[in-house]
Amino acid sequence: MASCRGVAGKPHGPGWKRVCDLAWAADGKPGHDPRRFFENQLKPYAIQAADGNATGLVTGYYEPLLRGSRTRAKGFEQPVRGVPDDLLTIDLGTVFPELKDKRVRGRLEGNKVVPYWSRAEIAARGDKVPARTLLYVDDAVELFFLQVQGSGRVNLPDGTTIRLNYADQNGYPYQSIGRVLVDRGELKLEEASMQGIQAWARANPGRLDELLNANPSYVFFREAPNSNGGPVGALGVPLTAERSIAVDPRSVPLGAPVFLATTRPNSARPLNRLVLAQDTGSAIKGAVRADFFWGFGKEAGEQAGRMKQSGRMWVLLPPEAAPK
Repeated sequence: MASCRGVAGKPHGPGWKRVCDLAWAADGKPGHDPRRFFENQLKPYAIQAADGNATGLVTGYYEPLLRGSRTRAKGFEQPVRGVPDDLLTIDLGTVFPELKDKRVRGRLEGNKVVPYWSRAEIAARGDKVPARTLLYVDDAVELFFLQVQGSGRVNLPDGTTIRLNYADQNGYPYQSIGRVLVDRGELKLEEASMQGIQAWARANPGRLDELLNANPSYVFFREAPNSNGGPVGALGVPLTAERSIAVDPRSVPLGAPVFLATTRPNSARPLNRLVLAQDTGSAIKGAVRADFFWGFGKEAGEQAGRMKQSGRMWVLLPPEAAPK
């Protein structure tokens, strides 16, 4: 139902309106069998990479909880920035049709468009970046992972909680700092989880800025209304814990059901279930690639931080939308 709300009124390929209308009509009615509905109305198609490989990477993400302040104060000195006034988003498809859905970000320097500032440059420029500071948080590593997750909640000193959602990004590709530490020989591959990176940061505070700046990507946020649901994903609907995934929309249409066959974090225990493609992410690239949303809070973060599993995916489509 949430995915149908997200695709309603949008050009989403043949068959989806019919399926969503049937779903709305049937949902909650006596005798309604959801499994049979999916089997009767949709057909599964195995997702494969261009080289024919049907197995890919499944990671996890979550909605973190941080501590922050509306004003800069001792202990609250890490700025959470809104979208800068000088950030340009250029849709290349309007000029070159073959580059449909390709966008670049930059800024004007004289009469030239140049790349926007990298993470290191934004940090060095500080308040010279023409972006509103939404608030200040107490931990640079937690802020970095907030940017990786794309949304989160922040507890303020007066006891209130605000929600932050992804608003934009500076245009640079995401670089895994866990991979950087592995390549430098500072962590073993199995240690390069979110928890392992946090432990490294606590042990090496003087080298933290250098490590964080190895990822040039920088995310800007907007304040979102408080609600009881999950954060709003790229589809425009709230995410559901353990039922929503982020995908590469070039391979999997946003809103589509996906059957995911993978394993639980750091284990061989099966995790096989129907999920919904409701989000995207700058690190989620490729056909057989999913980011599994674990939900909110510490326990969800522990699961997400350890998840780096192999998996397979089947997208469920209306027969009218069958791949050619």
